[in-house]
Amino acid sequence: MKVKFLGHAAFKVTTDKGTRIIFDPYESGSYGGAIGYGKITEEADIVITSHDHGDHNYTKDIKGNFQHIKEEGAFEVKDVKLTEIPTFHDASGGKERGGNLISVLSADGMTLAHMGDIGHDLNSATLKKIGKVDVMLIPIGGFFTVDADAASKIIDAIGPKITIPMHYKTDKCAFPIGTVDDFIKGRNNVILKDKESEIEIKKDTLPSAPEIVVLKCAL
Repeated sequence: MKVKFLGHAAFKVTTDKGTRIIFDPYESGSYGGAIGYGKITEEADIVITSHDHGDHNYTKDIKGNFQHIKEEGAFEVKDVKLTEIPTFHDASGGKERGGNLISVLSADGMTLAHMGDIGHDLNSATLKKIGKVDVMLIPIGGFFTVDADAASKIIDAIGPKITIPMHYKTDKCAFPIGTVDDFIKGRNNVILKDKESEIEIKKDTLPSAPEIVVLKCAL
């Protein structure tokens, strides 16, 4: 599968059979211009939104006759199996910012988890629902989501082979959140893709030791 970082928490995943999934598309220019990434005009077969905030649920620019998934449950579309797991956007059971969906995608013999705007540690029941994960897309900026330390605890609990950070401050995101440097500082096995927004991942070439891959935003 190919994993393309569009910006913020938005990714496009393309399976080996060509099925296109877009996670958490943002509205370009939303929040008074704080979301400065470009419009997402890619084609998709599936669009998944973890919650109804403007930096995660804007589908109007996306092309194609796509299926929009935004509720918990199990889904199967073409060669993709999806499990949408309910969690919260904060550490107060949703009282501050509401609910959040963790998406677990299975395709090409691998499992990818998009953590949405997860805002709390995961209990054993949720960890069991998520199961084994090869690739994890996780917010690390804090304030609205888990911060670098809390994200690290989730990563350690799940044990993905590849972790791709998202939802952090950049020159195109003016939210009062941490940068990716705050997350990768002092870590081993960090791969910086300064000029690449997309990587191809194969089951038989997954790293033997866990890696953190930082992608350049495409938009």
